This record gives sequence, structure tokens and C-alpha cells, in this order.
Amino acid sequence: MDASASGGFLRFFMELSDPRGGNAIHKLHDMIVIAVMAIICGADGWVQVQLWGECKFPWLSTFLDLPGGIPSHDTFGRLFSLLNPDAFEGCFLTWMSAVVELSAGRLVAIDGKAIRRSFERGWNKNAMTHLVSAFVAQGDNRLVFSQLAVADKQNEIVAIPKLLDLLDLKGAVVTIDAIGTQREIAAKVVEAGGDYLLPVKGNQPALLEKVQTLMEDLVLDHAKGNDVAMDYFEQHEQGHGRLEKRRVWVSDDIQSLGKPLLDRWTGLGSIAMVERTRQDLGDFSGKVSIERVCYISSLSGVDAKTVAGYVRGHWTVENNLHWQLDVSFNEDQSRTRKGHGAENYSRLSRVALNLIKRDQTVKASVKGRRLYAGWDHDYLLRLMQQ
Repeated sequence: MDASASGGFLRFFMELSDPRGGNAIHKLHDMIVIAVMAIICGADGWVQVQLWGECKFPWLSTFLDLPGGIPSHDTFGRLFSLLNPDAFEGCFLTWMSAVVELSAGRLVAIDGKAIRRSFERGWNKNAMTHLVSAFVAQGDNRLVFSQLAVADKQNEIVAIPKLLDLLDLKGAVVTIDAIGTQREIAAKVVEAGGDYLLPVKGNQPALLEKVQTLMEDLVLDHAKGNDVAMDYFEQHEQGHGRLEKRRVWVSDDIQSLGKPLLDRWTGLGSIAMVERTRQDLGDFSGKVSIERVCYISSLSGVDAKTVAGYVRGHWTVENNLHWQLDVSFNEDQSRTRKGHGAENYSRLSRVALNLIKRDQTVKASVKGRRLYAGWDHDYLLRLMQQ
């Protein structure tokens, strides 16, 4: 394997142990290179990875060893079902730590996702693979920084602290869905030197009642022109056939929540309320939907515009990352099921997506860059060398 293949991201995976032992015909790192390249170029599963490799064999053989030719789809499936996912994740995290700096104020958005067709038997869809991932911003892009598999959605509460332990959170701001609004998780973020911004919903009814009541009182006082410790930010947006208005109120006047509650939530420094008003331009009835969500945060001060940016940043995970994995990478239709196969194939997809999103030399969508990589060998190699 020459420098064109062993440079870039792959150098962080060179210490990964081959679960097949020392008698394997096909080399582990050849198979990782072929798999990532094929997925970048549009492959949706091991059969297509094999087909892509066979079509590109003359070119691949100029920089890969390929002692046994192109592995079969069964060989790919067997290898990645056996590959230790924790070791694979460790290599992935080392790579991302080298290319993305978790600088002060950087958003780390943690969110879960199910691979909907990864169950092994049709009558037991509860066995589908669930992944909890940490996303960070790099410029205008969001990159997958780390991920862990969990047994089901409820176990995200168990996985989130483990995921936080893998990250350098000093100076970062962590956002999580309401399932992560737990005292232990908030404490872990603060102890690691970060800040949290967590939504308060029905899974914390007592906390929700106190925060919602205080926030509504403060908003009312602010509207009356009373002197309250509050900041306000408003943003309008039109797109995808709808009008949306977002209003954000932030206050650090939280003593009324009571000492017992303040003592339970480590570092609690402010509360916020976000109101989203949406109107579907295609709905001639003029119907408008309004949603209000309260937040607790360890952020001090009352900077509503900054809080709005963090909340908006977390929302974009669903649209910017999960949507791309579902639509561009067809992840929800993946039938990879055996062993660790679904988790490891998902990690390969995230490697491919990160490589595509980090490249700024081609001004095109993710889909466009994937097509370009399939047409231009030089561009594909450039992606692999990041």
C-alpha cells in the first residue's frame, strides 16, 4: 500500500486489529479503503461495494496490495460483523480529534438515530440498531465526531454519559434532546469544563412547571417594560414552502426556582424559552402552528442571539446530518444485520460523509460530490487523503 492510500484519514486506522487472525487472504486496510471509496461513490451495501471494487480493480491495484483480488460481498459482511466496534470507534475518534478542534463556544450536538431496517427478524423490530452520535460544527458543515450503539432508544440515557467521556468538552456547549435532560448528564458536562443547553419537556414535569411558570412571568414583565434581567432575539425565515418566526427569551434571574432545584442542577445559570411560529404557504386556510420549548443552561448572562444559534444548530442535526444519511446514503434501507455489521457499516458511512463534507474544493451538494468522486479518480483520492 503506497502513500496515496495510507495517508490521510487511513493512518489513524492502521493499528486496528483484524478479527480474522493472521491467515486472511484479503488485507483489512485494503478492505477499509475499498469500502469507504465505494460508499463515497454511491454504494449502498456490500454487494454494491464488491461490484464497485471489481469495476475499479485495475486502478485500485496501482496503490493497494489486493493479494486475493476484490473480496466478495460475503467477505466484506463477515469482516465488518466481526470487527470490534469500540476499537473502530477509537480510531474514528482519534481521526476526528486531529482534524476538528473543540474550541471555546463550539456546539457539540448529541442526538440518537435508529437504522430502521437493521433488525434481524421481521417480527422483532425492537432489535434494530440505535446509534447515539456527537456532531460538531466545522465552518458551515456539521461533522460526526463520535458515535456509540445502544440497544434501544431508552438506553440513550446510558450511552450519552459514555459518549461524553470520549470527548474533550472544555469550553464547548453541549445540546441534547429532552431524553438527555438528566441531572447526572448536566453534572458530567460541567465537570468536563463545558456548558449545557437542555430542553425541558414532559419527562421532567416538576422542572418543566417551575421553569415554564417563571419564564412566562419574566416574559410578561419584559413586555410591560419592567426592569428584568432578560434578553430577546427574533428571527424570520422563509423556505421549503413555509414562513417561520423564531423568538427567543433568555434570563439569568433564576433564584425564584428555589434553592433545592438550583442545588440539584449543577451549574444552572440561566433559563430560556424558544417560540417557533410556522405557516405553511400551501395551506390556504391560513393555519398557523405555534410551539414553545423551555430550556435550562449553565451559560451565564442573557445573550438571546447566541442561545438562538445553539438551539438552531441542534435542530440542523436532524436536517443536515440524519437527512443526508437517510437520503444521500440510504441508511434507513440498509439490510446489514449480522453481528456488529450495521453499526460498523454506519460508521463507514459517517467516515465517507465527513470526508465529503470537509472538502471545499468542489462547490456542489453531497450528492454532487459523490457523483464527481465516482467520475474523477484524482478527486476521490484527494478526499481519501484528508
